[in-house]
Formats: sequence, structure tokens, C-alpha cells
Amino acid sequence: MIDDIVKDMTLSMDKSVETLNRDLKRIRTGRASLALLDGLMVDYYGTPTPVNQLATLSIPEPRQIVIQPWDSRAVPDIEKAILKSELGLNPMNDGKLVRIVLPPLTEERRRELVKVVKRMCEDFKVQVRNHRRDANDLLKELKKDKEISEDDLRKAQERVQKATDEYVAKLDAMAQEKEKEIMEI
Repeated sequence: MIDDIVKDMTLSMDKSVETLNRDLKRIRTGRASLALLDGLMVDYYGTPTPVNQLATLSIPEPRQIVIQPWDSRAVPDIEKAILKSELGLNPMNDGKLVRIVLPPLTEERRRELVKVVKRMCEDFKVQVRNHRRDANDLLKELKKDKEISEDDLRKAQERVQKATDEYVAKLDAMAQEKEKEIMEI
């Protein structure tokens, strides 16, 4: 029973780490990244469609993204979707493809992005701690129902705390790596 509780908790914590990793990829750094366009929906013939299902996405230069739609009639729709999005990008359309040139980040903007990363990391740490609390509550319930002894409870809580510390360290490392990437000129 204890193993199941710890296993469920670590699975939940793994999901939190994966989600933070995915969210961090969406934050803009000094370089172009196709992850910036993840979740960008284009109104294609009245149907919201992910941009990566309408076009080939590429990065020909470190600060440029090229979107080459399979149907050239989708170019204005893609351009409109990028302008409407909160990405702050300025697309250029030549009739066959859309180019996005990423301007260099200002020092002020870099610092703002670092604050966003820290806030996101803190939110995910709270999630991990909530998973720890839930696991400890289940363990205390087992103790209360006399299914485990006091010693088993203490050992299990130590395992839960050790796993929590490991996941918090992972989250911190991911955030520090992203901060370093953002501050890199």
C-alpha cells in the first residue's frame, strides 16, 4: 500500500515536471524556437487548426522562423493568427510563406522573462508540495485505520519527503537553465 501511494505521488510529480518543461519551451529566448508557435491556432476555412498541421515550420537562421503552408491560400490566415496571438511577433508575408524575424530582447524584457520563469517554477513547486501533502494524508489515514505501524508511517513519510526534495531540485534546475538561456545575448 505504501509503495502504491509513493508511486502515485511520483507519477503526479513527473507530470508536473513535464508540464513545466513544456511551458518553459514556449517562453521566448534570444533564439528562434518552433515551440513558440505551439498552440497557435489558425482559422482555416472556419476551423481552428494548429499551425503545424497547415504548414512546414523551419528555422533557417538563429533569429528567424519560416512558415511554409501547403496551401498558399492559408498564408493570410496564418499571418492574422500570429498578429492576434499574444506572442508579440511581427510576421512578413510574401504570398507563399510567412517569415517571422525575432528582434533581439532588451535587457528589461529579459529580466521580465526571468521573473515569469521564476513565478512559473514556484507555481509548480507548490503543485509538487500539494502532491506530497496528499500522499502524507493517505499515509496518516492508513496509520489511523491501523493498517500500518508508527514506524512504517515515519519511514514512508521520509520516502515521500526525499522524493519531494528531488522533484523540487529538478524544477529549480530547469528554471535556472531557462534563466541562463534567456539572459544569454
